[in-house]
Amino acid sequence: MLRRLIWLMGIAVILSGGGAYFSFDVPQQPELTVGSDNTHANVRCYEADSDAVIDRQGQLQVTVWNIYKEQRENWRTALDAFSQGSDIVLLQESSLTAEFQQYLRESQWQVVMANAFSFLDTQAGVMNLSRHQAKTTCAYLAMEPWLRLPKSALLAIFPLSDGTTLTVVNLHGINFAWGMDEYEGQFKALTAQLEKTKEPVLLAGDFNTWRQERMDVLTRFIEQLGLREATLEQDLRVRVLGWPLDHLFYRGMHLESAKAPATDASDHHPIIARFRLSE
Repeated sequence: MLRRLIWLMGIAVILSGGGAYFSFDVPQQPELTVGSDNTHANVRCYEADSDAVIDRQGQLQVTVWNIYKEQRENWRTALDAFSQGSDIVLLQESSLTAEFQQYLRESQWQVVMANAFSFLDTQAGVMNLSRHQAKTTCAYLAMEPWLRLPKSALLAIFPLSDGTTLTVVNLHGINFAWGMDEYEGQFKALTAQLEKTKEPVLLAGDFNTWRQERMDVLTRFIEQLGLREATLEQDLRVRVLGWPLDHLFYRGMHLESAKAPATDASDHHPIIARFRLSE
């Protein structure tokens, strides 16, 4: 992972100096792709005509995974295994290839993607898979200062069976920045929306917390929002320089179990957690 980080930083410097973006299509503003067939909603936020609750009689299972653009041959088998029994699957580095689109069409998932950029007409970004559509979903973008390609995030609101709502943030953190301004700005963009609700919240993804200063920014953000990190019974998360990159934070629910098992289907390992709604 560290070798890959250094290699990508080198590519970032080359690209930033060479203007070689002939294959990339970067949206001018945050935009959503809704469904599995590359359909643009052409809006930043999407309102679904659905009141179906996302939990099952007060139980909720969530899977969080950087799927590494489905580059490993066994991604499909692994995704099926990790998402089994889950109500929400939060993917980072998803790539809407023809193969992945076919997989999604054959599944029962509701699909929403925040389009960070397209490479050779294939969209990439964070993606939410859910048993039922969210009531509202909004896309966010944050530009990588070196690479000049965005990282994306989704904020979705799901109805719960107790009459409240669950706000879910799926975020892929800025990676190629040594200073903290851009990294901190990515979280500040979400603060206003998350502070509006006193109801349950899930915040998860690949935060690229590969050094102390990044972890400090994230810690201040979650403390401000009154979130706590899921304690993992099995913690095999990928680490860079000793720091885990992937996290799951929550509030307003009881954590029943959480684990991060190993896989060779990506360069990240998933987080799988089970929650119970508060009495």
